[in-house]
Amino acid sequence: MENAIVVRDVTKRYKEFTLDHVSFQVPQGSIVGFVGENGAGKSTTIRAILDLIRLEDGEVEVFGLSKKEREDPAWKEQVGVVFDGGHIPQYMNAVETGRMMKGIYRQWDQEAYEGYLKRFHLSGKKKYKDFSRGMKMKLSLAAALSHHASLLVLDECTSGLDPIVRDEILDIFLEFIQEENHSILISSHIISDLEKVADYIVFIHEGRICFEEEKDYLLENYGIAHVAKEQAGRLPKSLVCGQRNSHFGCDVLVRDRREAKRLEPEMVIDPASIEEIMLYMVKYH
Repeated sequence: MENAIVVRDVTKRYKEFTLDHVSFQVPQGSIVGFVGENGAGKSTTIRAILDLIRLEDGEVEVFGLSKKEREDPAWKEQVGVVFDGGHIPQYMNAVETGRMMKGIYRQWDQEAYEGYLKRFHLSGKKKYKDFSRGMKMKLSLAAALSHHASLLVLDECTSGLDPIVRDEILDIFLEFIQEENHSILISSHIISDLEKVADYIVFIHEGRICFEEEKDYLLENYGIAHVAKEQAGRLPKSLVCGQRNSHFGCDVLVRDRREAKRLEPEMVIDPASIEEIMLYMVKYH
């Protein structure tokens, strides 16, 4: 399978934070959820992918193109980008935004854009600064989806939105990905959204990648074992990813709940959510 994005040993140092040899891939035709706490390095990594920062080490390939090969900005025609804070001038309305985008993108599709405005119930005359957060995000998405991009790079685009709006946006992502050459990289704090749509999950913590795995593999294999402390001690260390102790026993994150059940048949083991996997790996490791 070809990759829309390859991030290889990317390093960026700031005074109080280092993006430390980050590596992962976004396979073509997939949705990759990029997760981690605030300050973990998600936005810095996305800026590196979009050539918005200078790297100390490592490299990024987009559509198989190296940094040098991306000196021609034509590749950006194929990338739709939405940042958390938005990128549309505050004084513009949706109609003016369309005119601006038409001057930027050679493949701008005005008919598609107007279709998204109608679908999202966005006023053409209301200024961007007067939109609600949900409406601002919808307008940014409409612009990102209206120049025939084959890759969407989305930084916290569902954060702060109500469940109905988020569900509507997730449906659009699933429609977009029906084209086999389309791909999405989406960072989000709302893990339940990613559990609905993502094919892969990349977890970054303190500037380092903790895991890069298929979402279904995580949900099908990881589990939380509710056991006495002596039972937990009998589990192989290679099976245990984290452990939370209490007065009544302990909860153990295991990477293979079937194997753990085989070794300790009396254990009660529940499937682990992606949020629980992250929590145990960081807080209870």
